[in-house]
Amino acid sequence: MNYVSTRGKSEPVSSAQAILQGIAGDGGLFVPTEIPKVDADFLKALTGLSYADRAKKILGLFLTDYSDEEIGRCVESAYGGGKFDDEAVAPVRSVGDVSVLELWHGPTSAFKDMALQLLPRLLSEALKKTGETKETLILVATSGDTGKAALAGFADVPQTKIMVFYPEGGVSEMQRLQMVTQAGGNVSVVAVKGNFDDAQGGVKEIFGDTAFAAKLGEAGVRLSSANSINWGRLVPQIVYYFSAYADMVKAGTIQNGAPVNFTVPTGNFGNILAGFYARQMGLPVGKLVCASNRNNVLTDFLQTGYYDRNRDFFKTISPSMDILVSSNVERMLYHMTGDPSGVRGWMEALATEGRYDAGVGMIQRFQNYFWAGWADDEKTKATIREVYETEHYVLDTHTAVAWTVAREYRRRTHDERPMVVVSTASPYKFSGSVLEALGGDATGEPFALLASLEQKSGMTAPKGLAALKDAQTLHEGSCEKEKMRDAVLAFAEK
Repeated sequence: MNYVSTRGKSEPVSSAQAILQGIAGDGGLFVPTEIPKVDADFLKALTGLSYADRAKKILGLFLTDYSDEEIGRCVESAYGGGKFDDEAVAPVRSVGDVSVLELWHGPTSAFKDMALQLLPRLLSEALKKTGETKETLILVATSGDTGKAALAGFADVPQTKIMVFYPEGGVSEMQRLQMVTQAGGNVSVVAVKGNFDDAQGGVKEIFGDTAFAAKLGEAGVRLSSANSINWGRLVPQIVYYFSAYADMVKAGTIQNGAPVNFTVPTGNFGNILAGFYARQMGLPVGKLVCASNRNNVLTDFLQTGYYDRNRDFFKTISPSMDILVSSNVERMLYHMTGDPSGVRGWMEALATEGRYDAGVGMIQRFQNYFWAGWADDEKTKATIREVYETEHYVLDTHTAVAWTVAREYRRRTHDERPMVVVSTASPYKFSGSVLEALGGDATGEPFALLASLEQKSGMTAPKGLAALKDAQTLHEGSCEKEKMRDAVLAFAEK
């Protein structure tokens, strides 16, 4: 299977080449030339498999230039060895009248581990397969969770360096500590004076700068990405939709072939896009419910077809969703239209004018797959409190946004199909906000808040977060968005 650019001006490449490049030469995102299909027998066979074995089957359909042995080696290394604190890797819990897909049992306590434990392995195999001799510099813009997960995945991986940019003051204190204490001889972490869109925009500009790429090439360095713009980051996320469905069939929650809905808290649109791919492959998904916080650009777009990032930016208690430019929308538009020139025009308008209109005809296409809603901080905190009081289950702030929107979807549509709420982070990553929602004292330093939340919830904090208390700060750099190139060049030439 080959991969082409959403903007239509780059030659087709193999999956290994797409993973190495991260972003296409014309600035577009790589997408598969076809979406593989599965049937009821394929789904049934998944129920008796481990998460790793399910991953091998799904990945093998997309990464056709990787051998079964190569995929198996990558998958076992990513999900084995006790890296995840639950044997199921991505367990499904029954909480009240919904199922919760917990994606935060990995080493950094966030759903990004599901992909970023695997991507470095896929990239290392790709380097061997393509005979690439240059060092690969992974550039990452993060709204909180991707940064640490990428750093943990790529730390000390041979023939790679990784540089993470995060918005100064725009991540939780626990997320910041996770990043700035990351050890590794090949890692760098820099705070950008601005918001996530400034950091992400800066990284995209660097990827699109051919003269800068040539300068890096002279130093023996090539660029790639660990954000969900990289196909190697996105394809592992498809797996957990299939795995959740298989677990529900195995538990008797649903019959094989029965449709289910998924509500996904999303900012950059990658997480929910993985669900879209799963649906296109044949997974019985009814509706994909897109849940946003107060930065509700995706809600407006899916309801009106009009994308406008020229709006107020809000810092919320669900900071990983504080995003106004959702990169993976580009892939969805490509698949829905099959028109790379149209996609290219929309993305150029977004870059120059900050807005574009996909047209009235797109609204019905969106609504065939998606329903969208949003929740502000007050509703989010009220949901955390209510679910704890009724179910004694603690939601993080992002999952609470999804729970709130899922409830609204059911109330408005009367859709009685089983609902899966995708849970993207441990509540301990946002202890202060969760404690405040539960009526506790949210003042104090992060580790006192961890202890308070442990006492209140009866849940043990993840070891990786508790260990940060004694970790040394190793990265203190910061820069303006305009100086990101200088920071990258200095790190590349080290």
